[in-house]
Amino acid sequence: MTSFAKLRKNLKDRLNQPGLIVAPGVNEMVSLRLADTFGFDALYMTGYGTVASLLGLPDAGLASFTQMVDRVGQMAQMAKTPLIADGDTGYGGLLNIRHTIRGYEQAGAAAIQLEDQEFPKKCGHTPSRRVISTQDMVRKIQVARDSRIEENFLIIARTDARTSLGLDEALRRGEAYAKAGADLLFIESPESIEEMKLIGSHFDLPVLANMVDMGKTPVLPKAQLEALGYKVAIFPVTALLASVKAMHAVYTTFAEKGSSNEISQQLYEFSELSKLMGFEDVWEFEKKYVEV
Repeated sequence: MTSFAKLRKNLKDRLNQPGLIVAPGVNEMVSLRLADTFGFDALYMTGYGTVASLLGLPDAGLASFTQMVDRVGQMAQMAKTPLIADGDTGYGGLLNIRHTIRGYEQAGAAAIQLEDQEFPKKCGHTPSRRVISTQDMVRKIQVARDSRIEENFLIIARTDARTSLGLDEALRRGEAYAKAGADLLFIESPESIEEMKLIGSHFDLPVLANMVDMGKTPVLPKAQLEALGYKVAIFPVTALLASVKAMHAVYTTFAEKGSSNEISQQLYEFSELSKLMGFEDVWEFEKKYVEV
């Protein structure tokens, strides 16, 4: 069994075990390497954070399939943890869906998230999102299901219908997507704990909670999410928000003080970062082959 196949099986098996799967967001290779050391059941390659770090642009359908699948491959090749990857709308029509599924699977993702927004999509928890018809998304899911090589490569079907069409429509769409062959359901942007309870208890399939800090959905403790019926919780931008806040403080210090000498004790150890990035392997290599 290949390493990718093993990671996919690990994630699928974990879905059938008790307890919530916590999947923190990663958006570039430093966050990937750091999160990968904590023994999480899965990591989530966030579209918002990936587009921000890759292009410096908003998550509004501006990143191409090629750019995103390249990042999937970079992360999956390095990670020891199953990677759930944001596949947006599938980057086009039904033929594009097939191409996207095959690309993400070959790149090493353990699961792909597909959403029912119109193209170009917009980040969840932002206004003016519009959705395609239920039947159009059902066909996308059917193509995705039939295009994967490994059955353990999971398809996460997301609906953004709650914000524009209401919770009842979002639940109906979730039912249709489950029948079409999705492995997990992602009802985006519920706006209260009561709505989250309805979602968590409504489906036979596992349900994913999107914990966007300061977004539309309440961010709840792990035990409460489990009690509400959720199986997976992604935290797509928490680490990104924390890192940007820390960088803002550092750049403010540079602007005001002209040096980092007063904040050194607040920084991640340079030696530890070097180890995290793999310098120990470089040093061992040099001892063996260079320093003769």
